[in-house]
Amino acid sequence: MTTMQMAQLATYALYGAMAALACALMAFTLYTARLASGRDARRTADAALTSSGEGREDSRVLVSAGAVQGGESSPTAKGGRCGTTSSTPTGGDGVAVASDPRQAASGSIGMSLSWLGALLLIVSMTLRGLAVSRVPVANLFEFAVAGATATLLTYLVLAQRRPLRWLGLFVVVPVLSIIGLALVAWYVPAAELAPALQSYWIAIHVPIAIISIGIFTVAFCVLMMQLAVERREQRRAAGVEVRDSRLGRLLDAVPSSERLDRLAYSLHVAAFPLWTFTIIAGAIWGQKAWGTYWSWDPKEVWSFVIWVLYAAYLHARATSGWKRRTANIIAIAGYVGIILNVTVVNVFFSGLHSYSGL
Repeated sequence: MTTMQMAQLATYALYGAMAALACALMAFTLYTARLASGRDARRTADAALTSSGEGREDSRVLVSAGAVQGGESSPTAKGGRCGTTSSTPTGGDGVAVASDPRQAASGSIGMSLSWLGALLLIVSMTLRGLAVSRVPVANLFEFAVAGATATLLTYLVLAQRRPLRWLGLFVVVPVLSIIGLALVAWYVPAAELAPALQSYWIAIHVPIAIISIGIFTVAFCVLMMQLAVERREQRRAAGVEVRDSRLGRLLDAVPSSERLDRLAYSLHVAAFPLWTFTIIAGAIWGQKAWGTYWSWDPKEVWSFVIWVLYAAYLHARATSGWKRRTANIIAIAGYVGIILNVTVVNVFFSGLHSYSGL
């Protein structure tokens, strides 16, 4: 098989991944819609984020306002978290069996299609790498595809330990968007490495950066949900009437803001050392390639700004006196910095890292 044929097959596999993820998006949309409909008796998602060994002996479920098992009405007219609790059969993972089998089926289909999409993304990257005999992360197109793959795999691996189907829609949307943007705006034909990139450090520095960005992306999705849930909880605690909308019922069905915050914090703790290593490895590679550890290149500066923002977030979480919401907003600012670094800095700023091929 020639190099051109493998590169073409890599593109076909990428299109196949997009098709699988588009179908997964529809399945997760249906799952989320049914979750937000308020018709299904379900266990509160707080317990879904506990460790796999907790809560299996005596599972408690939060019954929504729409329909309580046994025909009883919930005393909370707005379907809040303080609704009636009732024991219900649970599956092997400790999650309550859905009263609507269509909801469970749509969630399972979404997960299966997401795994298929991830497999096709891996195949695409492998074929692309074989076509040029290098790690396929040397330009903005390849970096974006690898980042989308890392994000999707982070979610899928995490979902093996916790029931996180409710998060699937909010992960597949950005993954599908970045792949589409990469194909439409950033695509470049497979080619050999630029002289400055011909080093074994490309197989160390760039993949670690991609993995950290994948974890940061999932953490960002969780944090955005956390801020919305926290606001609803605060309004309810203050005695303010909250709307009984589909979005409101969805926010009542996902884990509490405290558990979402813990999940996001754990992801940031895992990703931050990887980003730190990325900067250190990049400095070492820079010294070998350009004769200096730090050249104040725009990409270097932005990478350091991102590191400072995430360091500030972790410091705020470990220091008394900081509000949790303020710390989480700092983390969101850090992810905005990642988006600007990957897109705007790569495309519009010239420097030693201008490898996008545009």
